[in-house]
Parts: sequence; C-alpha cells; structure tokens
Amino acid sequence: MGYDDVIKYLGDFGRYQKQIYFLLCLPAISCAFHKLAGVFLLARPDFRCVLPFENDSENQTRFENFNKTLWSLAYPYDQITDTYQVCEYYDVDYNDGYLNGNSIAAPATNETKSCEHFVYDQSVYKSSAVTEWNMVCSRQLLSATSDSLFMVGVLLGSIVFGQLSDRYGRKPIFFASLVIQVVFGVLAGVAPEYFTYTISRMIVGATTSGVFLVAYVIAMEMVGSSYRLFAGVACQMFFSVGFMLTAGFAYFIRDWRWLQIALTLPGLLFMCYHWIIPESARWLLSKGRKDEAIVVIEKAAQVNNVTIPQEVYENLIDESAEKKNDSEANKSEKAAAASVFDLLRYPNLRRKTLIIFFDWFVNSGVYYGLSWNTNNLGGNVLLNFMISGAVEIPAYILLLLTLNRWGRRTILCGCMLVAGVALLLTIIVPASLNWLIILFAMIGKLAITASYGTIYIFSAEQFPTVVRNVGLGAASMVARIGGILAPYLNLLGQIWRPLPLIICGALAFLGGLLSLMLPETLNKPMPETIEDGERFGKRRNANDLSETGEELTSMVPGGQQANGKAK
Repeated sequence: MGYDDVIKYLGDFGRYQKQIYFLLCLPAISCAFHKLAGVFLLARPDFRCVLPFENDSENQTRFENFNKTLWSLAYPYDQITDTYQVCEYYDVDYNDGYLNGNSIAAPATNETKSCEHFVYDQSVYKSSAVTEWNMVCSRQLLSATSDSLFMVGVLLGSIVFGQLSDRYGRKPIFFASLVIQVVFGVLAGVAPEYFTYTISRMIVGATTSGVFLVAYVIAMEMVGSSYRLFAGVACQMFFSVGFMLTAGFAYFIRDWRWLQIALTLPGLLFMCYHWIIPESARWLLSKGRKDEAIVVIEKAAQVNNVTIPQEVYENLIDESAEKKNDSEANKSEKAAAASVFDLLRYPNLRRKTLIIFFDWFVNSGVYYGLSWNTNNLGGNVLLNFMISGAVEIPAYILLLLTLNRWGRRTILCGCMLVAGVALLLTIIVPASLNWLIILFAMIGKLAITASYGTIYIFSAEQFPTVVRNVGLGAASMVARIGGILAPYLNLLGQIWRPLPLIICGALAFLGGLLSLMLPETLNKPMPETIEDGERFGKRRNANDLSETGEELTSMVPGGQQANGKAK
C-alpha cells in the first residue's frame, strides 16, 4: 500500500493540504520578483552623449540640459530608424556662435567621434545597472548577457536542485536554496562591478528552481489526483501576482540597488516554514523512512479530522519496493534501458518529440521575450508591466475551465495561433497608434501564457512512461534555451519597436501550426512503452502496420513484441 491509498482516507484536498499548499505557493511570488526584476534593474532610459562643451567633472550635466531642438547640430540622424544616433557626435567646434545660430541645420561636416561619457534621463528611473556601468552603445550586449546568464542559472538550478531534492529530501533543499537566494540577492544589490552583479544574479536564478520547483513538488505530492490540475495551475497564479507586485516595488523604489535588496528580503519570511512545512510523505516512503512518513500522515489526519485505520499504517510500505515487486518486471527493465535517444529513433516518436521540443522553445522564448520587452513598448513602462502580469490570471482561468473539456491540442494550437496572429498584426500598426501595439502585445502575452501552461500537461501525456521523466527534462532544457536567447531578441526593439514582437509572433504561429500534427491526449490512455509511443497518433494502412511492427520489434531490447510482452 502506498501514499495514494492514504490519500483516499485523508481526502484529495483536505484542510491540512490546503493550508500547506497555500504556504508553499507564496514562495512563487518571491521567485517572480527575481525572474522579472531585470526589466527594472537593467532598464535603459533615454540617454545621450555628453558633448565636449558640457561640464561633467562633477556630474553636473543633465539629460535635459541640451535642448532637443539643437540635437541635429550634435548628433547624426538615422532616417531608417527615425532616431538620433546618440552614441556619437559631430566633430565640430561647439562654440556659442555655432549653438546659437539663427537657423537649425545639420553641420557642414559629417565627421563624428564616439562618445566617452553619457548622461541619462532620470524622469522614470533614478538609476539602473545600465546607467551606472554605461551598458549602452558598444556595451549594450552586456545587459542582455546578464539577463541571459540569469536564465543559464535557472537551467543549471533545475538540474542540480532537482537531483539534490530527490536524493536528500524536498525540505532541506528548499531551505538551502532559500538561504543562498537571500545571500546572493543582497550581494547583487551591493555588487561593486558588473561581473559580481551578473554572477550573483546567475546564482539567484539557479535558486529560483530550488525554491519554486521544490515547493511546487512538495505541494503536488500531497494533493490527490482529482485536484492536481487545479493545484498546478493555481500555483502559477501566485507567480503572476509576484509579477504584478514587482511593478509596485519599482514604482516606489527608483534606485536599482535598493530595489534588488527590497525584492530579496521577503525571502527571509519563508525561513519560518522550517517549523511549519513537513517533509514530503511520499518522498519519505520512497526512501523507506516509514516511521517519519507516518508522523506526517497522522498530523494531516488530525487537522483534517479524519481517522485512518490501523491496518493502513501496518500495510504502508516503501513505494519504491512496491514498484520493484510489480508483476510486470519486464516493464521496469525496459525503463532502465530506455533513454532520450529512443524518442528520436523511431519516425513517429521523433516527429512528435521534435515538435514538442520546438513548442517548449517557442513558449519559453516568447513568454520571457514579451515579459521583458515592456520597456520597448512605449507609453507608461510600469503600467505596461503591470498589465503584462495581470493578463496571466485570465489565461490560467481559461485553462481551468477548458483544458479538460476542449482538449490539450485544441488549447495549445489555438492559443499559439492567437498569440502569433496578434503579434504579427503589429506590422501594420502605425507608430502613432502605440496603444494598439500594446494591446496586440498583451493579447499575445495572454495567449502564450495559456499555451505555456498547457505544454506541461500535454508533453507528459505524449511521452511514453519509460522515458517520460527524461523526455520532460530534455524539453525543459530546450525551453531554457529559449529563455536564454530572449534578452538578445529584445535588443532588436532598439532598431524597430515592433521587431521583437514580429519575430515572437512568427515563431508562435509556426509552433501552433506544427502542433496540429500532434495527437489529442484528452481521455486517451497514456503510452507506456516505446512501442506504444510510436503507435500513438500514427496513421497507417495494413501493410504499414506489418512492416513497421517488424522494424520496431527488431530494435526493441530483448526482441519483445509491440505489446511489451516477450515472445
């Protein structure tokens, strides 16, 4: 008897589970702070080159001191981007006669010099890491690289902390990640230079996996199967709340260092969880620690006001031992032999796997691309950011209402196509209608959020059981690549504001079309073996069945038949 049998007595989502679940969802807010903070920490306000005649020895020069009506005398104008090239200035004598001429016209010479010093508009941001370390012009890639390395940290953290939590337990890894997150979060706020800041942020990115994903696993492991869809989606809503609250912090704290520290300190509140949050009973059972698991179960039964029969405790055994004694031992042998390469070995599985990988790449890249692109949309930056977080709530509500009714493929394809169309429509929007560009961007954000939430469930139901975990792990790694590239994509917005939106739209639209080739999984049995996965969703005639069956059987270890049983 395993933990799932205990759930029958405790209840799928009893009072105790609700309390612990709510507490474990709160760290998602803190993790959202760190994942979205880069929008404000690395904000690039309007700037211009400090001209030779301006006194910058005591930082007395201000952005607005040089009237914009005179910019044509100092900075080259780019007809293509319709902006002044403020990274260089005309190499002329900026005397009073030149600056106070009766007519405003471009200088006679086209010779320019590169800027050595810059001055920034402080009307929106008092300071940012970009303004402090002059990450503009030839150094603009540094800001994108910093955000990119943060996502590298997220990737590494999901691998390292995931394995550690499976080996040493959910609870100790959760708190270890939390301590590291707070320490390096504060260090990023006091970093004296770019390298220390970027490495600290990368480590913080790694800990978001240790905090959020481990807390998510603990919460999901104590919830019954009938509530897992709700629990999984509702937990993401807390992340969206953190998304919106980040804008509130940025509104009141305009200095990037204090903002980074303020977004980190709430993590200290979760230290008290050490005396509240239990270790996962399911994990304890999997490690043979039956007595400790019973203590956790008895506490839950007491709070839920239910009684668990004594024979349940007596028959409670190690879940891993239960699996080892499974009558279908051959299935376990195949699971040990199977790897991610099996997903690419057979034509139908390969096609489905590559489409799923592409969908993960697109969903992650477009989601973070849109989330981090609010500074490029124009208008009120804080309002854009707040709306970008708020639209995620109806997206998750849509999933709760439709995912088990309309099917996974319908939601995934439909949402990716809607996102693609909305973002591509920004091509035809004139620059004067900036509100319409923002509207299309937010529609795209809502749709891609819904598809991102769907791909988790849809992928798990596509991969065969014997390679499900490794398949989802590989898909998650591909998704992180999309997040790693997203900051560089957003740099294109400095060339043409809608360009990042158009690229995201094209990718989302293509992903939506390709997803139509995937089979629906709603109310379908999940594939167990590699053979099941190869057959699932494959259209064949009678001749193909025989031929494919022979080929497949010959490549399966042990020469087993397609039904998984020995000849």
